[in-house]
Amino acid sequence: MRLFHLSDDPGIARFEPRPSAYTAEPVVWAISDQRIANYLLPRDCPRVCFRAGAESLGADIERFLDDETVVIAIEEDWAERLRAGKLHRYAMPNDGFVLQDESAGYWVSYGAIEPMGVEVLDDLPGAIAAEGVTLKVLPSLWELHDAVKESSLVFSMIRMRNAGARS
Repeated sequence: MRLFHLSDDPGIARFEPRPSAYTAEPVVWAISDQRIANYLLPRDCPRVCFRAGAESLGADIERFLDDETVVIAIEEDWAERLRAGKLHRYAMPNDGFVLQDESAGYWVSYGAIEPMGVEVLDDLPGAIAAEGVTLKVLPSLWELHDAVKESSLVFSMIRMRNAGARS
């Protein structure tokens, strides 16, 4: 397993722990290579990410995934920003990180971390496809959000506060 941190900042030489609403202490966040596609989008882009898990029902898999393995859905209003977007993928050392959330692929460090290298990603849709993930662009995410949330699939709903209004 490899760990990464994605940022629009090209010059981070050292990651210092920052306060987080999700941890009691300041942390440095990293994402595992298995879930990195969920973050190959502009930071504030709302998204619904889902895949089958060990407990997923066949009917849910057929309804939402069909022949796809992992899906990330975004709103049409974000499609151009995704196409024009650029991110920096920092390779992080595994040492110093502890697992925060296995399903989401979140890892945290309570100490400062120096990245091992950085790569510029300037074709975000291509980077998502290279991870074997299907990208769907929808007029609104809310119907899918509600349906996936009630399903047996493994999901992550990120930055939904930035999604368009419910109709």
